Amino acid sequence: MGTQMVFKRYEMKYLISRSQKEKILQAMEPYMELDNHGRTIIRNLYYDTENYRLIRKSLEKPVYKEKLRVRSYRGVTAGDEVFVELKKKYKSVVYKRRVNLSNVQAMDYLGKKIEAPVHSQITEEIDYFLEYYENLAPRVFLSYDREAYYTKEPSEFRVTFDENILWRETDLSLEKGIYGEAILQPGQTLMEIKTPGSIPLWMVKVLSQEGIRKTSFSKYGKAYQALIKSEKGESRYA
Repeated sequence: MGTQMVFKRYEMKYLISRSQKEKILQAMEPYMELDNHGRTIIRNLYYDTENYRLIRKSLEKPVYKEKLRVRSYRGVTAGDEVFVELKKKYKSVVYKRRVNLSNVQAMDYLGKKIEAPVHSQITEEIDYFLEYYENLAPRVFLSYDREAYYTKEPSEFRVTFDENILWRETDLSLEKGIYGEAILQPGQTLMEIKTPGSIPLWMVKVLSQEGIRKTSFSKYGKAYQALIKSEKGESRYA
């Protein structure tokens, strides 16, 4: 599997228990296997305006919404590869476009508003985004343990399991350690189904058997909601 840089798909989210996860993994075994990243800790920096314009709009559930983040699939130093990702959602369809840069290049590009070190249609879209939303800066660090699976047959159907979802508003760097406040309850897993079209019948069957229903869940949104409930957040946004 090569590194995918452009995505167009539906993303469905489910909060499941440990026992439900085991049932789903059993159902997946004949059809799916761990992808190249396998089990890893994903680190994200979410960019937003000073008054959190992007996530506030997103939580209103508009027809169209967008976000900007920097992501790494492992611990990084200044020269290690990261992904600058522009993610948009329109009428339930998710569009994600990303470019890989070194960590220092990504921080300089987004933070100092210097010219992109590579030139492409994707960086032009990111440039426009940076210009349109003024004063963008890292606002939340968000990490989680992920197991990612893809189908054994040629298909873009994917399933991920995220656990130990942590967020913080300090030490906003991918080079810092993994720590923060938990978003999920003990024993919970966030499962995401990512598909360009329909869900396989075997997956529909296990979801039905286990009584698992789709839910609306934004990791960054949950972090923001926790932030505004804090003493600092209430004084700023009450």
